[in-house]
Amino acid sequence: MKHQKRGFSLLAGGLLLAFATLTGNTAWAETIRVAIGTQDTTINCAAGGILVRELKLLDKYLPRDGKYKDVSYDIVWKDFTSGAPLTNEMVAGKLDIGSMADFPGANNGVAHLKAGKKTAFITVLSGSTQGSGNGIVVPNDSKIQSIEDLRGKNVSVPFASTAHGMLLRVLKDHNIDPDKDLKLTTQSPEVAGSALKAGKIDAHADFVPFAELFPYRGFARKIYDGAQANAPTYHGTLANVEYAQKYPEIIVAYLRATIEANRLFNEDPEKYSELIAKVAGIDAEVNYLFHGPLGLQTRDLTWKPEYRQALATAIKTLVLLKRNDTFLDPDTFIDDRYIREAFKQSGLDYDKALKDYAKSPLTGKDARTGTAIAEPKLAAQLWVSGEAKVRAYATPESAFADQAALEKAGRKIRVGYVHDRNTGLKLFAHQAFYVKSGRGQIAAFLDKRSADAWARAKGGNVVEYAALTGASPGKPAAKVAAAH
Repeated sequence: MKHQKRGFSLLAGGLLLAFATLTGNTAWAETIRVAIGTQDTTINCAAGGILVRELKLLDKYLPRDGKYKDVSYDIVWKDFTSGAPLTNEMVAGKLDIGSMADFPGANNGVAHLKAGKKTAFITVLSGSTQGSGNGIVVPNDSKIQSIEDLRGKNVSVPFASTAHGMLLRVLKDHNIDPDKDLKLTTQSPEVAGSALKAGKIDAHADFVPFAELFPYRGFARKIYDGAQANAPTYHGTLANVEYAQKYPEIIVAYLRATIEANRLFNEDPEKYSELIAKVAGIDAEVNYLFHGPLGLQTRDLTWKPEYRQALATAIKTLVLLKRNDTFLDPDTFIDDRYIREAFKQSGLDYDKALKDYAKSPLTGKDARTGTAIAEPKLAAQLWVSGEAKVRAYATPESAFADQAALEKAGRKIRVGYVHDRNTGLKLFAHQAFYVKSGRGQIAAFLDKRSADAWARAKGGNVVEYAALTGASPGKPAAKVAAAH
C-alpha cells in the first residue's frame, strides 16, 4: 500500500511538472528564502531591522513580476545581541543579509573569505562621521572624570568591537599603554552593566546604545564620547554576494524598505522610539537621544568617505590586534550599487544625499517663549509624561523654567535633553554639567573638566542639575527606568 501511494505521488508530481513545462510556468514551485539577521538592541540598526520587520515593509517592495511572477517568499528574521554569532550563521548559509558595525563587519568579510565565500557591505544604516555612539562610562560614584584618570584602573570593553577600536585610539592619544598602564578585559554589555553596578570594574567602553543606556538607567556616568576622538563609526548591512548576484531585485527591495523605514523614523521619532522600546526593551528616551532631532547619530544610508575610512581603519586595527590575519580590500568589500538603485527607484538623489552631513534638524519655536530655535548648541527639549511629542526650547534656561512650572502644576518630566556647548553633542539633561553666568545664561557640558574650563574662561559658576531644576541629583524629575 505504501508503494502504491508513493507511486501515485511520483506520477502526480510528474504530471504537474509536465504541465508546467508545456505552459512555460515553472515558477509555481519556487520558494525564495529571504533570511535577515538583525540586532534589535543595537538601535542604530533599527531602520534595517526592527522597523522593516514590525511594519512589514519588506512585503511591500519584494518583486512580484518577471522572473518573480508566482514566486513564494520565505521571509526569516533572526535577532542577535552582537555581530559575531550573526556572522557565524551567515557563514553557515542560514542567513542572506545581516546588520552590524564596521569592526564586526570586517570580521564577517574575513570569515566568509576563509570559508570560500564572499559578503559585501551594501549600505550604511546609521552612524557618526565624528564617532558619537561609542563611549566610556564609569560608576555614578566614581571619582574618575577623564581619560587620564583611567591609569591603573580595571577597564572592560567588548573585544574586536567598534568600541574597542575607539578605546585603543583614545588611549594612544593620551599616551596610555593598554597592556601596561591599565587592566583591559573583555566584557559584553550585559555583563558589564552588572559589573558597573557591583563596582567590579572602574570603567567600561561600549557601542550603541550602552554608553547612554547605562547612564539613563541610573547606575553609570559617561565620561567620554567617541566624537571626542573624531573616529568615524557606523552600523550597516551586509549581503551574501552570491545571493545578491542571483537576486539583485530582492536586495534592492530590502533597501527600499529600509529607505521607507528611515523616512518614517525621521517624520515621527517619538512614535518609533516607543516601538523600539516595546520590541527591544531599550528605553524610548534613549532611542530618541540617538534618532530624534540633532541626535547623537544620523540615519545616513550613503557611503560617505568617513564611513569608508572607518571600515579601512577597522580592517587594519583587527590585523594589528591579531584578531584577523587575512587582508580585506575595503574598496571591493563595499558595494554601493544596490543602495544607489534603491535610491533611484525611490525617487531620491543618492549623490545629493552623499554630500548631506546635516542631522535631523530641530526647528520651530520655543515651547515656552515662542522664540525661534536658532542655535543648535543652545537648544533643549523636554519629554513630558502623557505627551506624544517632545517639547523644544531655544535655550536650557527656558526649558528648565518650563520644567519648574510643569512640575509645580503636577506634571511629570520623562527626560530632558541639552547639548554640549563645545561640541553640540546631545546629552541627557540630568547627566550633564552646567555653568551658570551672572546673567542667568546656562551652558551644558558632557564632562566636569569642560564645565570648569568654561567657567574659568567665560566666567560663571559650575552648577548641578538639581540646583537648576529642583529634581533629584543624577535623575530626571520622573523616575529613571529600572535596569534590566
